[in-house]
Amino acid sequence: MRNRFVGALLLFAAVLAAQAPDQTVRLKIVTGDGRVSLGDIDVTLMPSVAPLTVANFLSYVNKGAYNNTVFHRSVPGFIIQTGGYILSGNDFTTKVPQDAAVRNEYNISNTRGTIAMAKLGNNPNSATSEFFFNLADNSSNLNNQNGGFTVFGKVANDASQAVVDRIASQPVPSGIFISPWDAMPLYNYRVGNPTAGNIMVIQSITALNPAPSISSGGVAGASAFGAASKPAPGSYIEIYGSNLAGTTRSWAGSDFTGNVAPTMLDQVQVTVLGIKAYVNFVSPAQVNVQLPEGIPSGDTVPLVLTYNGVSTAAYNLSVREFAGGVLAPASFKVGDKQYVAAQHSATGKFVSNGSIQGVEAAPAVPGETLTLYGTGFGPVTPNTPALGGGIAAGITQLNNAIAVKIGEATAKVNYAGLAPGLVGVYQFNVVVPDNAASGDQALTITQRDEAIAQKLFLSVK
Repeated sequence: MRNRFVGALLLFAAVLAAQAPDQTVRLKIVTGDGRVSLGDIDVTLMPSVAPLTVANFLSYVNKGAYNNTVFHRSVPGFIIQTGGYILSGNDFTTKVPQDAAVRNEYNISNTRGTIAMAKLGNNPNSATSEFFFNLADNSSNLNNQNGGFTVFGKVANDASQAVVDRIASQPVPSGIFISPWDAMPLYNYRVGNPTAGNIMVIQSITALNPAPSISSGGVAGASAFGAASKPAPGSYIEIYGSNLAGTTRSWAGSDFTGNVAPTMLDQVQVTVLGIKAYVNFVSPAQVNVQLPEGIPSGDTVPLVLTYNGVSTAAYNLSVREFAGGVLAPASFKVGDKQYVAAQHSATGKFVSNGSIQGVEAAPAVPGETLTLYGTGFGPVTPNTPALGGGIAAGITQLNNAIAVKIGEATAKVNYAGLAPGLVGVYQFNVVVPDNAASGDQALTITQRDEAIAQKLFLSVK
């Protein structure tokens, strides 16, 4: 049964996500004995360019995995490399614990001052924890090797670049260490056996972010479902602001507790009237949550976002009992017409007249059943698992029925309940009336005699 939802699931995930703005972290560089500070390197990360790579990097940062990692490789005029090995006493051979490799995201050039991921030869998708600073314009080389080396940040200022260059200027004595440490730069080294005082390490990496803040007017219903100005309990909402999170990702199966969605994701939590919401997506500039059940209607319902234990000022959210909207993302808008993202139930293909970019022509046919998805349509029976935060299972029925018209023709609704396998998303199975007119027809959905706010179109053959 889940296969019927694949197309909508992929689209749903894509339209809820957002590109995050650049953010800055600070690397404190010291000698391994802690006696000499070589300065700070501020790095501006670029999640809009390499979102998976930035999320991977920040995952290591947030765990403290980069604390006391050595600069184990220096090639003059080329790169300095770190992130692979931890210094403990005078030993530098302990590897940083590895997470799963991240997919290659080469997009921009390896020029001087950029920071990029290291990886295994002949395997573009093998980057884990190690990264390097480009000391020169290496674009003619590194942009073309092994699928291109993924640049995910850049040195933020001249003072930071001076620290990079200071590390790179230290000698690399030959014959001291074996590979992969045979090109390790050593600080103030003369002769004899090097000590921790000769090894340069990243003492710590911290984010340079002020307290989280929600923008004025920065909360609305999910944009792909009509962006309701007054969402309902169980609806998805988008929260916009600054410093809302330190990572960029959506919830994953591992974040769930059984069939219940997470109320905290990467240290981001949202409460509405003190009740925890379900955190679907986090990024520094946008957080998406599903509103909990049990919150009252009104124009001053307090919403608070907390990141890393620091909370925003309360935002007065307007809530209403019903705020239905169906899936109709911006990519389905052509000119002044917003088409609904309806699927042919028999094939899973999206309905289209051929004008939607990337969607083949496949108009609706009288007599066939279409599948639509929505949010904000209120309670269902049975409400187990709960509408708020629960993965729907089995057949449910919308407590307050909907009516659907395609043009002037009334459509039969065969199913109106939660979509099995999804959280807080409704599924509507609608039969195209035999007397539906051909062409682009207005799609009207009403609930309790009130039409939803979206102005939608459906193409009929």
